[in-house]
Amino acid sequence: MGGYVGQVYAQLFPDEMSGFVSIDSAPLQREYMTALEIWALKTVEPIYRWYPWKSLLKTGTNGVAASDYGRSLMRDMMMAYDGDQGRYAKLAGHGYKMLAEAIEADLPYAITCPALLVCGEKDRAGSCVRYNREWHKRTGLPIEWISGAGHNSNTDKPHLVNRAIEEFIARLQEERAE
Repeated sequence: MGGYVGQVYAQLFPDEMSGFVSIDSAPLQREYMTALEIWALKTVEPIYRWYPWKSLLKTGTNGVAASDYGRSLMRDMMMAYDGDQGRYAKLAGHGYKMLAEAIEADLPYAITCPALLVCGEKDRAGSCVRYNREWHKRTGLPIEWISGAGHNSNTDKPHLVNRAIEEFIARLQEERAE
């Protein structure tokens, strides 16, 4: 959710940001999503509540990461809710509902500071690859595709994500020094 929070911050305080890095996030602008996708975000809670827990655990774990390490982290996080699937469904559903509402607000969410989009090439979370491809195409924001990484590219390929961020920061520092 960090990339979404960053975009809301940019909307509220556009002059306060000196840089923005989006890791496996997506644009909040309404133009990128279909009505069906927004509706689906709003129905996560009942789906997660009734989906068999073992299947949800497997789908959630395999859907966000391409590496054993990344899948292990997701599994550990989800296992904190083992025995309380309703709580997991409510928390996840609330997050997705807030996301849908932010998109439906149809605000500009313009990124006016230097930015970097980062996305795993094997991202299978929703339509993140499509969203990031379009975000880059429509705005010209630079994008770094992380080879062999899924939706949690910073857990699948942390060295590549860190290098992309370090290079982005170095470019910003060079530009400011000029």
